[in-house]
Amino acid sequence: MRVILFEIGGFAVKSYGVIVGLAVLLTVGVAYFLARGTEYQKHIFNLVSYVLIGAILGARIWHVFFFQWGYYSNHLLEIFSIWNGGIAIQGALVGGFLAIAIYTWKNKISFWALADILAPAIILGQAVGRMACFLNGDAFGAPTDSGFGIVYPEGTIAFERYGSVPLWPVEVWEGQLNLIIFGTLIAMKNIKLPVGVLFLSYNIMYAMVRFSLEFLRGDSPRYALDWTAGQWTSMSILLISLIAMLFFFKRKGQSKSITL
Repeated sequence: MRVILFEIGGFAVKSYGVIVGLAVLLTVGVAYFLARGTEYQKHIFNLVSYVLIGAILGARIWHVFFFQWGYYSNHLLEIFSIWNGGIAIQGALVGGFLAIAIYTWKNKISFWALADILAPAIILGQAVGRMACFLNGDAFGAPTDSGFGIVYPEGTIAFERYGSVPLWPVEVWEGQLNLIIFGTLIAMKNIKLPVGVLFLSYNIMYAMVRFSLEFLRGDSPRYALDWTAGQWTSMSILLISLIAMLFFFKRKGQSKSITL
């Protein structure tokens, strides 16, 4: 773990920013590759500015109002101090998808078809992004109460919270499980599915992973049912995606019946 990679003229280059930047580049590159041979490939680079704005806004809103409102309600001026840290990946995803919806509406192209193409690239970027959390010592787990776990060094948020105590490696496990989701989605691309189902499958799988690992998180406040904001968000996305997927399969079945 290394929060600061190196310094240039007194300017600290932080590992979090470097890894997240690489994750974004990887996501864009993989998305462009997956879109080859389709009408959507020419839109990939144009999407970037939309998605970045939507993701940053969504990530900050989620962090402030859903994850840490107890703190920010007493420090309102810090809500806008995003340079001091504080973003949530689930908010970034919601904001990014809303931005994609706006882009597809403006350009009169299918949101669902484009989302199917982007889904594997997005989860791969998320997997790399969790490396940034690990190096930065955030998104950490709760104490394991055993000799197993990650002991974070001084200078990390995890150390400030728990000191030299072994914590569950939830960000590492999430990154690994995200890679499994990536492989699953790539395999599913060879199956003829209704448009939008691949994207919804990504939502469902990631929501299940995130919901499960949140039980081991040690950095999030808990609300009703002793669930974190991440779990409530995951469950909402899971239910919405399942309903949408059932609708798409039912619509496909009805279409076949009419054709016959």
